[in-house]
Amino acid sequence: MRSFGLIIGIVEADQLDEEVLRQFGNYTDRFAELLCTADPRLQFRTYCALSQQYPEDIDACDAYLITGSKFSAYEEVAWIGHLKQFVRDCYAREKKLIGICFGHQLIAHALGGDVHKSEKGWGVGLIRSGITHSPAWMSPELDVFGLLFNHQDQVTRLPPDAALIATNDFCPVSSFQVDQSILTFQGHPEFSRDYLRYLIVNRRQDIGDTVYRQAIASLEQPVDHEQVAKWIVNFLRE
Repeated sequence: MRSFGLIIGIVEADQLDEEVLRQFGNYTDRFAELLCTADPRLQFRTYCALSQQYPEDIDACDAYLITGSKFSAYEEVAWIGHLKQFVRDCYAREKKLIGICFGHQLIAHALGGDVHKSEKGWGVGLIRSGITHSPAWMSPELDVFGLLFNHQDQVTRLPPDAALIATNDFCPVSSFQVDQSILTFQGHPEFSRDYLRYLIVNRRQDIGDTVYRQAIASLEQPVDHEQVAKWIVNFLRE
């Protein structure tokens, strides 16, 4: 792996509508903005999972990141099956891999864990997770961190050899690590408050008024997205 200027392949697992793209940019834009707060020398390439677009050589990038999605990791469709195989290929090659939200769930499912729709409904807004295990890359170390969440599905059983990193009451598996190559988060470090507010307002009928009001109010709290960006970059360079 390069000492400087790591190339990160962003595997986009969704197709955003034109209004979202106009106001907030695409997944690669958001992750580039986030991760460059920790290391401005990073470089990025984009791959579209829905089109089954992947690099011809897995070593074309130093690491990969699988984004969020409106789809479910347990759906039996061709592109999701192909993405799961890509995860298994990365793991077999010990290629660094980051999963965010759907990516977190997809990686767990691909490697033998379980993912289900939560009986609790929507986990939306700023949610704080407690650290259960602090590896060397988690520097500076925190006991609790807050991220923006927007999900119904969640990991209900870790894959073999995975270590739980963080947990919260709504989502017990909110972050995990597999060996030295895979790190995932259920929360969205790349989300801005404005973007999540946009999603919450547009999904008010789906999430219900109680969750809507709680989620909107939670956006006034501080978010640890830059800290999580540092952890991700530390992990990639470890």
